[in-house]
Amino acid sequence: MALSGSEAFERLVGHLDYPMFVVTTHAEGTRAGCLVGFASQTSIRPPRFLIGLSKRNFTYRTARGADHLAVHVLSRQDAALARLFGSETGDEVDKFARCDWYTGPHDLPILRDAQAWFAGKVLARFDAGDHLAHLLEPVAGDAPESFGDLLTFSDVSDLEPGHDA
Repeated sequence: MALSGSEAFERLVGHLDYPMFVVTTHAEGTRAGCLVGFASQTSIRPPRFLIGLSKRNFTYRTARGADHLAVHVLSRQDAALARLFGSETGDEVDKFARCDWYTGPHDLPILRDAQAWFAGKVLARFDAGDHLAHLLEPVAGDAPESFGDLLTFSDVSDLEPGHDA
C-alpha cells in the first residue's frame, strides 16, 4: 500500500541524520543565534550555502535586518554549545553572555568553540514554508584541516527547542 506524499516524506526524513549548525547574526545592535538543521551546500562554483531559519524564532527576526550570517560547524564535543543555542531563546536569554565569542567579519558574532565557521553574504531570501531560506555567498571563515565527528540531529534530538519550529 502506498503512503501519501507527506506521510512517505515524513517517514523518510525521520531516518536521516542531518548535520547541525549554529547560525549567528547581528543587526541593528542586536546579536542572535540558533541551532539549525535545515542547511545545505547548493553550488560549488560559485560557492553557495542555504540556511533555513524558523519564522518563529528570535534569530529569524534579527536576521531579517542582516546582510550577513555566520554558519558554525560543531562536533559532538560541542554539545553544550548546541544545547545553549538550541534550547534557549534570545527572547529571554542573552546566549552570548553564556559562551565564548568574538566579533568577526561584518560585526558577526563568531563562536570560539565551534570547529569551523564561515560568514556568508545574504544573496536572496525566499519563503520555504515554516522557515525562511537564506542563500549565502561565503565571504570569510576558518576551518581546520580536519575535526572530530560532526554534531548531528540524533545528538540533539532530546532538546526542548526555545521556540517551536
